[in-house]
Amino acid sequence: MAVIDIHTHGLGGFDTRSTQPEHLIRIAQMHGSKGVSEIVLALYPSPINLMRSQMNNIRTAMRMQQDSDPQSSEKQARIIGVYLEGPYLNPAKAGSLNSICFLEPTKHSLDDLIKGFEDIVKIITVAPELDGAKDLIKEITAKGISVNMGHSDATYRQAEAGYRAGAKGVTHLFNAMRGIHHREPGLAGFGLMHDDIYVELIADPFHLDIDIIKMVLKIKNRGRIILVSDSIKESSCGHGFAKVSDAYDRLLGGAMTVTESAEHLKEKIGLSDEDIERFTQINPCRYLYGDCKQ
Repeated sequence: MAVIDIHTHGLGGFDTRSTQPEHLIRIAQMHGSKGVSEIVLALYPSPINLMRSQMNNIRTAMRMQQDSDPQSSEKQARIIGVYLEGPYLNPAKAGSLNSICFLEPTKHSLDDLIKGFEDIVKIITVAPELDGAKDLIKEITAKGISVNMGHSDATYRQAEAGYRAGAKGVTHLFNAMRGIHHREPGLAGFGLMHDDIYVELIADPFHLDIDIIKMVLKIKNRGRIILVSDSIKESSCGHGFAKVSDAYDRLLGGAMTVTESAEHLKEKIGLSDEDIERFTQINPCRYLYGDCKQ
């Protein structure tokens, strides 16, 4: 069964902002060298024309892989689509993203953004509390594209409304969202407590305290947990792991591939091989395809 990373921006000096599809192939090769079988390449919020250019670049890289020699000894993860991390996000929870490029949720801007790319766009992150977000979530899901909620200051009830509108998951649980308060559980509380919503976990040593991960494993339906790398250009593909952050110690991306994250959790908390298979293979496959027979 395929090991799938549904959320990676880049790795080892390359990312999805590159204008050269060969650079995207290098990202796939580096993930493949770590035992990852399939990747969904994530785009940063940018002007619409730039995001469309990047999607076209990803499509070119996907075609290059399809046309490549199947007997090639170069192991690489198959690029299976695009993840739009925005631009329909809350500036109050931008994290390391450029909020200047965030947009209000409208059908018109969605059409401008993804028209002609509906076949490769797999996931779009939306902040469900924004005006127009519920209608946009319905519009996106009607196109067969999955919606995650994230980069959001949503309350529990606003998150619930987003789920009822069709949202399927939560982007990197706890990161760049309203946290849990004893009088307001927020989006993080909704993601943790609701049995049917999928949650992404960045399980490197920096994004989530190990005891928070233990809490997630005690509470959350294990059939809805997906390990993601959220790796970026600055994430290392060598030996050893360093925090990927800026001069203000703000996290910019993940430090490990999903296979390395799984091994990290196996070492630190004794995560079982069964759970590793769930979190890196079965669950992301079911999230993307509805089953795990792909």
